[in-house]
Amino acid sequence: MNKIIVLGAGMVGSAMAKDLVVKYHVTVSDLNINVLQKLKSQTPNIETLHLDVTQSSKLKETLQSFDLVICAVPGFLGFETLKTIIEAKKNVIDISFFPENALELDKLAKENNVTAIVDCGVAPGMGNILLGYYNEKLKLTDFECLVGGLPKQKKWPFCYKAPFSPVDVIEEYTRPARYVENGKVIIREALSDCEYVDFNRVGTLESFNSDGLRSIIYTMPHIPNMKEKTLRYPGHVEYIKVLKSSGFFNSETIEVHKTKISPLEFTSKILFNEWNLEEDEEEMTIMRITLKGKNENGKIEEVVYNLYDEYCPKTKISSMSRTTGYTATAAANMFLEGLFNKKGIFPPELVGKHETCFKFFMNYLKERNVNYIKTSNILS
Repeated sequence: MNKIIVLGAGMVGSAMAKDLVVKYHVTVSDLNINVLQKLKSQTPNIETLHLDVTQSSKLKETLQSFDLVICAVPGFLGFETLKTIIEAKKNVIDISFFPENALELDKLAKENNVTAIVDCGVAPGMGNILLGYYNEKLKLTDFECLVGGLPKQKKWPFCYKAPFSPVDVIEEYTRPARYVENGKVIIREALSDCEYVDFNRVGTLESFNSDGLRSIIYTMPHIPNMKEKTLRYPGHVEYIKVLKSSGFFNSETIEVHKTKISPLEFTSKILFNEWNLEEDEEEMTIMRITLKGKNENGKIEEVVYNLYDEYCPKTKISSMSRTTGYTATAAANMFLEGLFNKKGIFPPELVGKHETCFKFFMNYLKERNVNYIKTSNILS
């Protein structure tokens, strides 16, 4: 039986471990002993390990007995952790979504004979896989990804709950957004170009620019128009802009009653309570991927994939954990079954381009009731 280690026992890391332990020997590590104990009490056949991934020599030593690594550490730890995993000569599926460019580690991965599939979640992740697949089928001119995770119950003022750390969400609201228009990379302020979009079963949401294209800016430079936008309930953006403009997201420290603290730390602490997703709280993931291009008959075809997914009361796993985590566990199974074993750094679009891999992802997710609904139209 293959041995897998999951680095990170958060919501998504735990969901992945529970999915994988049905078939494999699974160990989950984390710095937080409490989350490890909680996971162990829920799923006794998962092994747990107290581990600090920033201690690179200890991490390399620990990884030696495992066949595959799943990296689910926080984004600010992601790049260095992935680098250490590669130096340990271990194959890895990564969902840490770090801000650095993973492709910078491609040479290192090849030198160490490592397969590293990165950004393997829902978005980035499945959107990339769809793009990679249809890039082989159509001469693409347009790609758009609209995506968001939302609570089913709206709570004023933000009408939002985060399945991960508020500081990671704030990063999405402050990092300049890149998109591609007429073949040129455009950089705009995050939260810009806010517009309303209608979705079945949800209603009207607002979308805004966020820096979600990531690797496809480099791997798909031939596609002239590409954009990713985040979805929230109407009104959310205005409240966030007020905080941002007022300096609540600044990282420079200020002194308050002889105590130094950054506004970002303070805001994150406040929002952690405000945005904390309760254990059994119902939430949903909404995504719409739109691809447009010429088909083999020279016709302009538009392909749209819609995802609507909810918290699962049976497994008590959040939708964001399901849609993100099961994409990564699909990749893990696909790799261990020998369907993809090229060496180097591979963002999902370079995996989804292979029809066998694409179908594996879609079937794996469908088996877990994560359903991407396709529609297609000939435009001209």
